[in-house]
Amino acid sequence: MEKYFTINAEKLSIRCKAYYDDWKTPRTVILCGHGFGGHKDNKAVERFAGRVLEKNKSVLVLCFNWPGHGDDALKKITLDACDSYLRLVLEHIEQAWTPERLLGYATSFGGYLFLRYLAIHGNPFERLALRCPAVPMYEVLTKTILDPDAIDKLNKGKPALVGFDRKVEITSDFLEELKADDIRKRDYLDYADDMLILHGVKDEIVPFDEVSAFADEYCIELIPFETADHRFIDPRNMDLAIAQILRFFKLR
Repeated sequence: MEKYFTINAEKLSIRCKAYYDDWKTPRTVILCGHGFGGHKDNKAVERFAGRVLEKNKSVLVLCFNWPGHGDDALKKITLDACDSYLRLVLEHIEQAWTPERLLGYATSFGGYLFLRYLAIHGNPFERLALRCPAVPMYEVLTKTILDPDAIDKLNKGKPALVGFDRKVEITSDFLEELKADDIRKRDYLDYADDMLILHGVKDEIVPFDEVSAFADEYCIELIPFETADHRFIDPRNMDLAIAQILRFFKLR
């Protein structure tokens, strides 16, 4: 089953979507973080949740909108707001369900934000899987996602609308935040055993070599997918990735 709900806390409204068989007493919660310009209804999470729930009836899969994404009420995105959203969702999970296991699965920009959260607050997850994490997020935005018109607006001090499903309003201040907060300079050695990275060698958004170097630096297991792009468009690659994540999560 699916359910939409909103977490209202600290004057914020975080819009969420859950996939589940047992709403009241799930033993395991998997928190998903979508990518830049995505939203809580993204098809990758839906496919993942469907596979999880086929054989795991006591698992609840939860996705939420990052600030300024999907039908979120905020227009301006900041790293502090993203951090607050993730913290409040984690607090809600603990208060609403007190699960025996809390697992994390994030992609692209969501991977960057989950990693940033770990570095600042510690690791709340028993295990964390990252698919194509945007480790060099500043470079990803400035060299790949932003078009010349958006760059021109930002250079003139104006906001720019960028992204994929829903255009996200970003400012030059947000770019400076990303530039200053390079997670490659943080330390993840203490969390390495509980993390898995899956990345497409043909990723056109987040360079494979950058993420491979990050994984090597912090001794994180990396599974390369030789024919996969950033979104794992080929369903065969996506299904293989999901199977690897379920293995890592010790789920059937």
